[in-house]
Amino acid sequence: MPTRSGQLSVAGHLSVTGLCRRFGEVVALDEVSLDIAPGELLTILGPSGSGKTTLLKVVAGFEKPDAGRVSVDGQDITAMPPARRDIGMVFQNYALFPHLTVAGNVAFPLEMRNVGRAEVARRVGETLALVELAGYGERLPRQLSGGQQQRVALARAIVFNPRLLLLDEPFGALDRKLRETMQLEVRRLQKRLGLTTIFITHDQEEALVLSDRIAVMNRGAIQQVAGTMEIYERPANDFVADFVGESNIFHGTLTEPGIVTLSSGRRLLVNRDGKVGDRLGVLMRPERFADKGANGFAAEVVEAVYLGASLKLRLACEDGLELVVRQPARGKLPVAGQRLEVGIDADAIHVF
Repeated sequence: MPTRSGQLSVAGHLSVTGLCRRFGEVVALDEVSLDIAPGELLTILGPSGSGKTTLLKVVAGFEKPDAGRVSVDGQDITAMPPARRDIGMVFQNYALFPHLTVAGNVAFPLEMRNVGRAEVARRVGETLALVELAGYGERLPRQLSGGQQQRVALARAIVFNPRLLLLDEPFGALDRKLRETMQLEVRRLQKRLGLTTIFITHDQEEALVLSDRIAVMNRGAIQQVAGTMEIYERPANDFVADFVGESNIFHGTLTEPGIVTLSSGRRLLVNRDGKVGDRLGVLMRPERFADKGANGFAAEVVEAVYLGASLKLRLACEDGLELVVRQPARGKLPVAGQRLEVGIDADAIHVF
């Protein structure tokens, strides 16, 4: 794909195999393996301490794994120093040089690669235009807003046509509206340049907006790798179901084909066959409920919150179950103590 410099962008094929990393008794990476296709944006999603930043540092070369292998396009780079890996990186704190101008910051990786002065000037100008900072080259970082500083950091990471782009929670310091704007800009740039990209975040919504695929991590291990819709609609286990989006999660037994009986005694009609006696998890997303459905719940409103486009209800059912339900905002806001009925169809329930 032609890049801003007229050269061909060579998107790297990244493979990590069996990566292990311990810090004393803490297992930061537990035999992590991933394969990221050229031009793909993969988000590593997980809570603090899940190992996602350690994984990024191992790929970048800032951490050495205790075991395992990192390769790009079949070349083993596990022992290669960071400067030789041809990887662009953007940090949450921007990591800009305060004494250098915007142009000087963006030029830095080119100068370290001994690119000629005229070529540096041309590529810096084109890259600043690409991130919508044309005309800002002579300003210092302190003269920029947070969003503008993040654009400079992004420009510096892509100006030398890296094979991989790594972003470590780059929007954590931005306000919500600016963060959403930057998410879309990064996605647009990544697609335009065809960059193989790893994005680190603990924000589920951010992961769903940005990604081709998501890898959910917990306690140093990959829990599931899948496309955004599959991660949300068909999580592999309790942790993924609970971490990605709002959830109603219950456990029960398959008492007959298509019927899961919960510990409360409630029988749920589900689209799942299996061995009678199997213990199963049941996920019902709050927005999947309607006024009626194959599975009905008579309940009392415990709490009702108005969220603009929707209502969030916390309901107590007659058999002791508690549900979180989202409904379109229409009519009056229900009040605590009000009785109502909701339903959910079998095909809207995910069983795992």
